[in-house]
Amino acid sequence: MALSFSRTSLSITQKCFPSKTPTTKSTILNLLSYKPHNLNKFSTISKPNSFSLTITKLSKNPKPKSHLQPVRSLFTGIVEEMGTVQSLGDTKDGGFDLKIEAKTVLEGVHLGDSIAVNGTCLTVTDFTNEDFTVGLSPETLRKTSLIELKTGSLVNLERAVQPDTRMGGHFVQGHVDGTGVIVEKEPEGDSLWIKVKADKGLLKYIVPKGFIAVDGTSLTVVDVMEEEECFNFMLVAYTQQKVVIPLKEVSQKVNLEVDILGKYVERLLSSGFVDSFKGSS
Repeated sequence: MALSFSRTSLSITQKCFPSKTPTTKSTILNLLSYKPHNLNKFSTISKPNSFSLTITKLSKNPKPKSHLQPVRSLFTGIVEEMGTVQSLGDTKDGGFDLKIEAKTVLEGVHLGDSIAVNGTCLTVTDFTNEDFTVGLSPETLRKTSLIELKTGSLVNLERAVQPDTRMGGHFVQGHVDGTGVIVEKEPEGDSLWIKVKADKGLLKYIVPKGFIAVDGTSLTVVDVMEEEECFNFMLVAYTQQKVVIPLKEVSQKVNLEVDILGKYVERLLSSGFVDSFKGSS
């Protein structure tokens, strides 16, 4: 237990009390009954006010500081705008840069910010009032469809969410799981059906009425065709005007990111986590 004693503009030291070690009870009584006899000995700026007595109980086991790191980037799959590729290719230092003309995503942009380009989380390495540049790693080029872009291509753009951002889509990390191929486009009224062929390794995470990010666009799966290794979704008229998917032709690739929840469930089941509960019941 620790005692702290404060008096406005006045400091009282241990010399005011007997040298013997007092008990907590006697210390409190002494403090409450103490009356200074000569305030002129002290240097004061203002007239002393009533003192305050605080008793603080020291914790033997203080809570450790959290070592959890905040999520660096997260997206919603709600495309903010379509940008135009200005240039892409190898750099002098052996890298691969992509420069994109944009407007909305440049508002408040800083070096090092994350922007999803067709669903791929990329880091801003340079920017002006009219465009920004991102670097692409060899793994990104292998895993995504960005290698197929060319000057003039349109791309979906979305900035990473902030604490006050409305969650209009679903949790999109910007970590592309692989690519799919558009195998069919069929209009129905003013809507558009899109069928995509995906690898079996990704198809197992895709379920009817579940979420999926296609080129960074949060969409709802309608059906999954296991035998054809395909799934489909529908784009309403408004969405068709805001994203790049309708502009792509049959046989072109799209970036796919499945719902992360499916991966977590699979991991828990394969680790024996569920079985451990069965054994304890």
